[in-house]
Amino acid sequence: MAAITTLLPVFFMLALGQLCRRLHWVTPEQKDGANTILFGILFPILVFNLLASADLNLSVLPVVGYVFLMFLIPLLVVGPLTARFTGKENAHFSKYLLTTVEGGNVALPLYLSIVGASSTTVVFDLAGSIIAFVVVPVMVASEAAKGARAGDIVRSMVTNPFLIAVTAGVLFNVTGLYSAIVASDFGPAITSTLSMATSPIVALILFILGYDLTVEKDTIVPILKLSVVRIAWFALIILGFFLLFGQRMADRDFMLAVIIYFACPTGFAMSTLIQPLYKGDREPGFVSAFTSLYVVVTLVVYTLVVLFLV
Repeated sequence: MAAITTLLPVFFMLALGQLCRRLHWVTPEQKDGANTILFGILFPILVFNLLASADLNLSVLPVVGYVFLMFLIPLLVVGPLTARFTGKENAHFSKYLLTTVEGGNVALPLYLSIVGASSTTVVFDLAGSIIAFVVVPVMVASEAAKGARAGDIVRSMVTNPFLIAVTAGVLFNVTGLYSAIVASDFGPAITSTLSMATSPIVALILFILGYDLTVEKDTIVPILKLSVVRIAWFALIILGFFLLFGQRMADRDFMLAVIIYFACPTGFAMSTLIQPLYKGDREPGFVSAFTSLYVVVTLVVYTLVVLFLV
């Protein structure tokens, strides 16, 4: 029941988006408008809030550093090297689907359903947040601006809403300004305002993923191949935990966190982050189909964990 409780809302929003497209309740123009609001306004607010309020504990740095490195390698090495296998026509965006994990909406609820209270997967998300909200926006802005003048490329990066949110979030965190504001008399008003601004984000992302979901015959094989590459790479990440953090992995709860977290799909936000690289209508459907398929992989791993490790 825990898996159903966690994943039913995900599939519901995906199905609702698909239904709205098929029944023409929402036009492509309306969907694009919602995407613009999500990408340009709401999501940067969430990024700011996450980074400004993050607990940067030095004791977790080795784990965060390892996860960061293993999330970065697919972008720089694994993705480009496997592009011929997964499809050259997808190479301009497919490498971004090999990194990050949907921690907050899939991994964390599934993990907590087994162990109760724990913040272990949140530690992994620290590395994922740096990749998703710092590295990916810089790479996407640079690739989307290929052929442009150097000044235009720099301007594109500097005005990127995600980079602005990251910079502001880190500054508010390290200076203690965010903590001071939250602790002040205005704290409840600020936190409730941020909560209202960010609460629609996940539902909106899933709705758009569902709306864009189209599985064409010529994309089935590339999606399956890309899934194989992601599964193999994330299995290697898990193996690395056993080799590098053996003492931690001896803790059953930590081991379960590693297995469940790294069996989860690409972060839902990735579809929004890489949209400047899309060249047509094919890419959004591919990303949606890939994400939906990988949720099935997550369910299989979660079931095996419950049956044999719990």
